[in-house]
Amino acid sequence: MDRFNFIPDCCGRLCQRVFNGVLWVLYLSLVHIGQDWYGYGWEIQLAETGFLAIFLCPLLDMRPFPKRPPPLLVIILFRWLIFRIMFGAGMIKYRGDAVWRNGTALYYYFETQPIPGPFSRWFHFLPHSLLRLGVWFNWLAELLAPWFVFGPRIFRHVAGSVIILFQFAILSSGNLSFLNWLTIVPALACLDDGFWAKLLPGVLVRKAAKAALEAEVSQPMQYTVLAVACIVGMLSIQPAFNLLSSKQIMNTSFDPLELVNTYGAFGSVGRERYNVVFEGTSDLNPDSANWKAYPYKGLPVAPDRPPRQVAPYQLRLDWQMWFAAMSTADQYPWTYHLAWKLLHNDPGVVGLFAGNPFPGKPPRYIRAVIYRYRFARPTPGAGPYWEREKLGLWLPVLSVQNPQFVAYLKGQGWL
Repeated sequence: MDRFNFIPDCCGRLCQRVFNGVLWVLYLSLVHIGQDWYGYGWEIQLAETGFLAIFLCPLLDMRPFPKRPPPLLVIILFRWLIFRIMFGAGMIKYRGDAVWRNGTALYYYFETQPIPGPFSRWFHFLPHSLLRLGVWFNWLAELLAPWFVFGPRIFRHVAGSVIILFQFAILSSGNLSFLNWLTIVPALACLDDGFWAKLLPGVLVRKAAKAALEAEVSQPMQYTVLAVACIVGMLSIQPAFNLLSSKQIMNTSFDPLELVNTYGAFGSVGRERYNVVFEGTSDLNPDSANWKAYPYKGLPVAPDRPPRQVAPYQLRLDWQMWFAAMSTADQYPWTYHLAWKLLHNDPGVVGLFAGNPFPGKPPRYIRAVIYRYRFARPTPGAGPYWEREKLGLWLPVLSVQNPQFVAYLKGQGWL
């Protein structure tokens, strides 16, 4: 019997297939109910990955080394998933922005990415020659390596290793939620028992080898997996054509159950970083008031505050406000409702921020200011982490006594 990914799979068998199916249904419901707040590419990627994981497990066998081997067809479907993830991301970049094609994308990416991490500034100030080399590594991982995930064993190992190394490089340079950890999962399908036997403890390797030798193929399981493969194959037609299309779209599902999707990220890279900062005051005159900022948990606000490591946790307000800063408040009407909640010290909304500058009594006025942020060049000793420039108001000065504000919220059905 051929050996295929028995070692990494056996460690995840403690959950029965039915449990995996319940988890998939529950998360899929969150994605559909969450709308814009769950409208990120990794949400549907998690749904697709979770669906495939259902069929790696025996139906009722809860042993860590079960009697049934993982179906090879499911392993191949995971390789098809990592191919679409990586190649789609590469093509959306190549088609989307000249800075990727001319090798300068990383001059801007680390500074303008959604939520910078503790090492983002260090990456940003690397020599341009290394940053251009980083773009070429991106092309290697996203445009070249995916073609070898279906190849002979040694090519699969190299391709999988390059993809995983690339994901760890991204992990170290920013906070992209759980995207990179999730992307590593299907990349593991490129690595078989022979690869893992060199890395894992000998006791585990011997037990897995014994289980693989004694494993018995389940015909009902094989027929089920064959049916799943046929469904995935048919649903893959549109995503495959999308990969080849000059009008490629990213992070889109072509079926209501998110079974086979198209992926991609950062098809264009911003050249400047804009942040919207909510500010409040208790003063009577807003024109001469002392305004206090609401600090985000991930987005920069105070120039002297270094970025935090928050991934794999996703700060959904921070992500939404990163997008909002590139648009107007009218395109994100819920921000008016958020301002209303801040004017009432609503604990659910205030809790989305890192702190409340008005813990005892709600502010009299709320506004949102848009700033341009840049990394401050590191200097010996303590110094600011960011430089920022105020550009103007993003939300006007608002109060609970503002009749137009109240009428707008009522018109939206929020009051």
